[in-house]
Amino acid sequence: MKTKKSPPRHAVDISEEAGVRYLHFGSDWVQGAMRIARPWSLELAYTREMMAGLLLRGGDHWPRSALLVGLGAGSLAKFIYRNLPDCRITVVEINPQVEYIARQYFKLPDDPARLTVTIGDGADYMLAGERCFDYILVDGFDPDACAGPLDTLPFYQACRARLTGSGLLGVNLLGRNKGFAASVERIRTAFDGRVAVFPSCDSGNTIAFATGGEPVAVALEDMRAQAQRLKQETRLDLLPTISRLQLGHPLPDGRLRI
Repeated sequence: MKTKKSPPRHAVDISEEAGVRYLHFGSDWVQGAMRIARPWSLELAYTREMMAGLLLRGGDHWPRSALLVGLGAGSLAKFIYRNLPDCRITVVEINPQVEYIARQYFKLPDDPARLTVTIGDGADYMLAGERCFDYILVDGFDPDACAGPLDTLPFYQACRARLTGSGLLGVNLLGRNKGFAASVERIRTAFDGRVAVFPSCDSGNTIAFATGGEPVAVALEDMRAQAQRLKQETRLDLLPTISRLQLGHPLPDGRLRI
């Protein structure tokens, strides 16, 4: 009989500085942030990068469903909730205290019809279920910045199996971590090489996008046009992301292909 996993025992702390509220897991390492005057905005650069999938899949009705592995301060969940009203959001978070903190101190909406938080292990959830999602975002770390079972080949293979035909996986990787190259290789193996690794942002976080379904073949000019639209409609500025992508990636015929 399988025993139920107990939630992590690490502390969940909050700090504030210069109008920004931060989430910590028993250390100074930031697990999430919210500018108090702009609670719906993506304060941390890497969270903005994780929404770059919106540049890769066109159309006004993508994604219709999103799975977030790791809640943190709820930044991604709130952004999707606010700006993608057709999208239904499922969050898997291993620590019930994190959900409580996100609701009490980081303005996570209470709307079960559109936003569901499931308390459980993200790897178990992915391996055990069958429901498919358009957008899977993986951002789960312990206090020591380790992803553990969320950075294994079986987990990434399970992610691929849980994507819709137009689905994208986005994974937050620590680009300056010594295990970074091995993490990317596991994603490449799971997705038959169909991966785009975006150049690291200032924080050192690197976002990898992968798909196993419909090909991505998006022109740079289309990405820029979509980024301009997103900036006007949501204040999300992904134009610097596109500039770094050009510098760090060979793009044959001006298209990003996955």
